[in-house]
Amino acid sequence: MSEEQKVQDETLEQAAEQEVPAEEAAADDALEQAQAEVAELKDQMLRTQAEMQNVRRRAEMDVEKAHKFALEKFANEMLTTVDNLERGLAAAPDEEATQAIREGMDMTLTALISSLQRFNVEVVNPMGESFNPELHQAITMIENPELAPNTVMDVMQKGYTLNGRLLRPAMVVVSKGGAQIDEQA
Repeated sequence: MSEEQKVQDETLEQAAEQEVPAEEAAADDALEQAQAEVAELKDQMLRTQAEMQNVRRRAEMDVEKAHKFALEKFANEMLTTVDNLERGLAAAPDEEATQAIREGMDMTLTALISSLQRFNVEVVNPMGESFNPELHQAITMIENPELAPNTVMDVMQKGYTLNGRLLRPAMVVVSKGGAQIDEQA
């Protein structure tokens, strides 16, 4: 081999050695990019799975509420019938001539209330209880020294709940408490 060939071979070897680190660097960059893309796709997949789980849970809750409160409008309409039957019983004189009508109205009212209770419609009759703005609607407040302040004195119209949700608040009269007497005067 001639001197020129040796120099050329050495030059080719040096060039080949310089290309190998450049190829390795390019491969490392590609590997890092691929790993970053994999991490991003994993994160995206986890977020999508969590979102699907939330959607499924919300849908189940919506279906449960729909089953639970499907009777809400119907129950509200039946409350008017209950009120009318109660008013009719209160207004009908307790005489022998109207006794059969009163008994029929009473049996109808009892059956209707029983049917409503089977579907979790509960009566809110707060007579003598403390006023609760979540279940009661105060019509007026009257001074009454015999009762503690904010005590329900009279129930004008019963309230009702369906599965714990308020259908109609009880219309009530609430005590203010007695007039305060100034003993120092």
